[in-house]
Amino acid sequence: MNTTAWVILGYHIASRLAYVLYVGRALSAQERHGYFTERWGVEGGFRRFRRVAALVMNNDAVSFVVLCFASAHTLSLDLPGSWLLGTGAVLIVVGGATKLWAAATLGGRAYYWYNFFAVPASPPPPAGGPYRVLRNPMYTVGYLPTYGLALAVASLPGLIAAAFDHAAILAFYYTVEQPHFAELTRCRTEPYD
Repeated sequence: MNTTAWVILGYHIASRLAYVLYVGRALSAQERHGYFTERWGVEGGFRRFRRVAALVMNNDAVSFVVLCFASAHTLSLDLPGSWLLGTGAVLIVVGGATKLWAAATLGGRAYYWYNFFAVPASPPPPAGGPYRVLRNPMYTVGYLPTYGLALAVASLPGLIAAAFDHAAILAFYYTVEQPHFAELTRCRTEPYD
């Protein structure tokens, strides 16, 4: 692997950390102290958060794609290139379709964690779409395209980055999202004093 690929890998790791750390810290500050809504109201605060979140998320995605193509053909397996390309394509299609289906099921606001800004007045409707069969399709099957792209172009750094990205988003889920949803559920089920 050449120096350029190492630099791009480092940039991508930094991009992923910026994504999960910014979003995690921002949502935690919003949940604990109303950081955004106290300053700009629900809608204004959400728009400010979403603008930066979208920027770091898009940067993360672009840096991953650049990494995979810049480090193509660094994965040496005793498998035909057509097998890697085909397997990668299947992972991209299955994971991408699942992620798009999950995002469509949630809606655009939920995709950017709107419930940290405005607590829903009523419980969410029963799980639909891929949530009927998967607890967290966005962060599980929805991450297959990262592995798929890395395999399709035979990128060892891409596979390393895919595993790192997957671990980082699951850590975010377990430390930020899951406790938030547990608290929302608890508040809805506890009787009022």
